[in-house]
Amino acid sequence: MSKKQMKTSYLIRRFLPYYKNYKWIVVLDLLCAALTTVCELVFPMIIREVTFLAENDLASLTVGYVGKLSLFYLLLRGIDAAANYFMANTGHVMGTRMESDMRHDLFSHLQTLSYAYYSDTKVGQIMARITSDLFDVTEFAHHCPEELFITGIKIIVSFIILININIPLTLIVFLILPVMLLSSLRFREKMRLAFKESRVQVGEINAQVEDSLLGIRVVKSFANEPIEQQKFDAGNEKFLEIKSRAYRYMAGFHTNTRFFEGVMHLAVVAAGAIFMIYQKIDASDLIAYLLYITTLLASIRTLIQFTEQFQRGMTGIERFLEIMDTPAEIVDKPGAKEFSEGDICFEDVTFKYAENDRNILTNLNLTIHTGESVALVGPSGGGKTTLCNLIPRFYDVTGGRITINGVDIADMTTESLRSHIGVVQQDVYLFSGTIRENIAYGKPGADFSEVVQAAKDAGAHEFILSLPDGYDSYVGERGIKLSGGQKQRISIARVFLKNPPILILDEATSALDNESEKLVQKSLERLAKGRTVFTIAHRLTTIRNANTILVLTENGIEEQGTHEELLEKDGIYAYLYKM
Repeated sequence: MSKKQMKTSYLIRRFLPYYKNYKWIVVLDLLCAALTTVCELVFPMIIREVTFLAENDLASLTVGYVGKLSLFYLLLRGIDAAANYFMANTGHVMGTRMESDMRHDLFSHLQTLSYAYYSDTKVGQIMARITSDLFDVTEFAHHCPEELFITGIKIIVSFIILININIPLTLIVFLILPVMLLSSLRFREKMRLAFKESRVQVGEINAQVEDSLLGIRVVKSFANEPIEQQKFDAGNEKFLEIKSRAYRYMAGFHTNTRFFEGVMHLAVVAAGAIFMIYQKIDASDLIAYLLYITTLLASIRTLIQFTEQFQRGMTGIERFLEIMDTPAEIVDKPGAKEFSEGDICFEDVTFKYAENDRNILTNLNLTIHTGESVALVGPSGGGKTTLCNLIPRFYDVTGGRITINGVDIADMTTESLRSHIGVVQQDVYLFSGTIRENIAYGKPGADFSEVVQAAKDAGAHEFILSLPDGYDSYVGERGIKLSGGQKQRISIARVFLKNPPILILDEATSALDNESEKLVQKSLERLAKGRTVFTIAHRLTTIRNANTILVLTENGIEEQGTHEELLEKDGIYAYLYKM
């Protein structure tokens, strides 16, 4: 993620397109804002008129005239109430819709990011950006145009009216305003930086809580609850320190504003009294003047209070854009082809991770014919999982290319490529939901009979029926209510339903007990029939029947052949097998 502070003008420019779908709502919202402002500005003029008549022409101040003024003002208040209702209701809904649009775009972009991004980014940080950060954007989206528009109208109209009442007094007041605003600006950037830091720390707390709660069984098994509490308290304390600093800046901001409000009131009263002594202004004009200054200051106070919300909104937009500006590393080329089944060839393939200077694979050459089974063995760090991750383009090769049926996989659409590859991993991930939903994930829209058949093929049907709710049994978060063998067979059923021509088995049985391994191995043998299969295995007894066994080390493919051929060589494979 970029740590560089983005300019406010850049953030607003990037945010403006989200108003496009709601431009007429914005127009109506600003029209209503103008109506409420007009209603507010008329009141001092009515008071001025009544005061002037009472002072200079009392006979014309009749009950009927007062009644007309009252009805007129009552009508204005009715218009004001209707306009305010529209702003509070429709305006907020517009902000919520914009928040929803941004969340949709953010989630869509997150789906395009590679494995590498998620290896380097905490899920808790992403969750903070997609939830609480965007809520602040909602308030900003609705109130920003309103507050700026209303304040602009009030300042301009008040200036025009006041300059016509008394030029020197108006100039005194409006000379204080820029000083007030400039002195407030020095707090603005500090507030924004503090708010951004607090958002980052909220993400850290989310990540720590998620990590602790997902690993709660490990925590309890080691009786390490106090350690987890200490870790949480440390993050919470840091959040408190950052938040306290943000409020310290905010307090200085508001104190500065209140001080200058007092200065402006004092200037109007003192200067106005002197002007009255020298008969440069009469009482009715001074009362109107004071009312307009009060209205103007209330508007400026609202705008300054909005500054806090503005900074929160800017922080939310900035953190949103930091993810949106993260480029998707794996993208389809223009005119990308659809997948076609055939031999898989590694041609001088070299690969290293972005943060690592060492090549994991170097100039690897390998051909796997359609329907063959290939087993990958060797010490950890030899590149077995990396090699398999390159086939579905979870990562792109650093050098060379991988082809299927003669076509570079980089020239295929990722959707068609991955839809023809099934992966069964050691660490099974089941979504929170029912068994039926988890199996059907392999083929969205599959009917129930297909789900059942896939479960039968995977050897999962019998244990599923033994559960209280059968296929509608809830598996719990990450499948916590099921055993390792049960979860693995459901994941195999998911791949059976997908029915891909290429299968990757990444140590699919290494975490299971002997009985579960036996059941799962039978399921995998059924699944592998008629497919091109890559098997990563530490238990070498499970790969004896592979067409080709590759022994991968840091030096590349050290040995290659069938089980019998490699035993005869009496090399690395034979050593591992005897162990």
